[in-house]
Amino acid sequence: MDFTGSGRRLLRRLAPERAALWPMLAAAVLSVGLSVVGPKILGMATDLVFAGVVGRQTAEGASKEQVVASLREQGDGGLADMLAGVDFIPGQGIDFTAVGRVLLAALAVYVGAGLLMLVATRLSTVVINRTVYRMREDVQGKLARLPLSYFDRAQRGEVLSRATNDLDNISQTLQQTMGQLINSLLTIVGVLAMMFWISPLLALVALVTVPLSVVVAARVGKRSQPHFVRQWASTGSLNAHVEEMYTGHTLVRVFGRQEESARQFAEHNEALYEAGFRAQFTSGMMQPLMFFVSNLNYVLVAVVGGLRVASGSLSIGDVQAFIQYSRQFSMPLTQVASMANLLQSGVASAERVFELLDAEEQEPDAPRQEGRTAAGRPAGRVDLEKVSFRYEPDRPLIEGLSLSVEPGHTVAIVGPTGAGKTTLVNLLMRFYEVTGGRITLDGTDIASMPRDELRADIGMVLQDTWLFGGTIADNIAYGAAREVSREEVEEAARAAHADRFIRTLPEGYDTVIDDEGSGVSAGEKQLITIARAFLSDPVILVLDEATSSVDTRTEVLIQQAMARLAHGRTSFVIAHRLSTIRDADVILVMEDGAIVEQGTHTELLGARGAYARLYDAQFAQAAVEVE
Repeated sequence: MDFTGSGRRLLRRLAPERAALWPMLAAAVLSVGLSVVGPKILGMATDLVFAGVVGRQTAEGASKEQVVASLREQGDGGLADMLAGVDFIPGQGIDFTAVGRVLLAALAVYVGAGLLMLVATRLSTVVINRTVYRMREDVQGKLARLPLSYFDRAQRGEVLSRATNDLDNISQTLQQTMGQLINSLLTIVGVLAMMFWISPLLALVALVTVPLSVVVAARVGKRSQPHFVRQWASTGSLNAHVEEMYTGHTLVRVFGRQEESARQFAEHNEALYEAGFRAQFTSGMMQPLMFFVSNLNYVLVAVVGGLRVASGSLSIGDVQAFIQYSRQFSMPLTQVASMANLLQSGVASAERVFELLDAEEQEPDAPRQEGRTAAGRPAGRVDLEKVSFRYEPDRPLIEGLSLSVEPGHTVAIVGPTGAGKTTLVNLLMRFYEVTGGRITLDGTDIASMPRDELRADIGMVLQDTWLFGGTIADNIAYGAAREVSREEVEEAARAAHADRFIRTLPEGYDTVIDDEGSGVSAGEKQLITIARAFLSDPVILVLDEATSSVDTRTEVLIQQAMARLAHGRTSFVIAHRLSTIRDADVILVMEDGAIVEQGTHTELLGARGAYARLYDAQFAQAAVEVE
């Protein structure tokens, strides 16, 4: 949306590569300088050949001045004016030795220009790849610093598109335009200088078409720029849709939404087609229009140059060189104009990447507290002091929540959907920051602790399992912040009752699974993540519906294992199945972001309040329905 500002910001990204940029520019300048001198040298060869042809056709023994005067006396003033500008010797033919030396000089000039351009291209490639490499690093670092709320709002496919497609497009744009653009601009300057040196009049004639070229480039570029913005926005939307449909393809089929999914894909695809077609068609008009202007310039130079040769003001070699220069002058203008579509596409992608890099980050971590590190492992006491939180400024979710959890106690959190159970855990993990009050761990405000230090003390098992492509042993070992042995991995798996099913797999612990967990059931994936939590040896254990995907027998085994794991640790258990939390030290019943009841299972049933209603609804009514 801001082509100039975004383009400058993209160019500033090249600044750290000054050490390579200056040699690149120097090589490009020398290369263009030699290329610009080439036509002038070839013009000298043409003059030598033409002078030899003229000399061979004139009588030997006379001087050049006599030949010219004789032509004037014969009334052939036009030919006399033309030959007056030719350096010939009457009776002497072509000096092939001199022509050879000039051609060898031209060859050396062009070879040198090519080698220097090779050096400039090589350095340009290095500069661009290093720049994009740093941009990828910046994007990766930015994603690590973004708050969870950003990913809650943004589509995953859209974020992936910015981190992959847009960065690749920036790289391709810079590769295809940067060196060519520098070369074109230097060529324009060098050729223009040579043109004015040869003939200021012809140079002014050649410049007549420049304003027309600028107008054409500006008008076409202005019309195509919005289409490139829409093109890359449509690309992000299409990627987001494809990613969502691929991830949830099973549900799409279960609910018979294939036609709706195909229709939405067609809409996104059509939008991308329209934007891409309009962008490429509009910008594609640039090259033929610029070729027309270039040919117009060529005709003007040829006509005026011919008249100047006829008048004897210029030699044929100079006009030949000038026509080459006019081509060299108009061609860079055409190339620069034809690169407008690439430049606009690249800057549109750069804007999307910069928008990601400019997104508001989570608050920076506080410095590490050396004293706390020296104190060793935390005891695990958690206190919530008048904690308030809201996702939207005008919609409070949790207000004035206070809670004290003793080290080693198990706290179960129950309540209807939307009561704030998971939000409470997110606040404890500092995925979100409290808007009021504070949360302390062993008396230390967690807001004053580095996030990685806080989370290193917390093990978490979610309802939604997450595995990555690799062996089962690698997936379990992911929970440890240090190198662990195979024995430790197997011990964690036995503690989570996952060892038995793992050993039945073809390769056992070395069985490779993909990020979808193909080859293992939902319950087995849950066991692997629980084993991962065992291996992390946390001070605080958070279980968010961790047993929701396992059968009843396995659930009992996991509860026993969790009881062993929770010994001496503070545990927070979010559960909808109340049978899993009967042995909790304290049960919190949440409604609308507030704790409405707390106590043991027996105490809460005896109180006949909110917990009893949940219990009756889950068990008593179910028994009636079965009967």
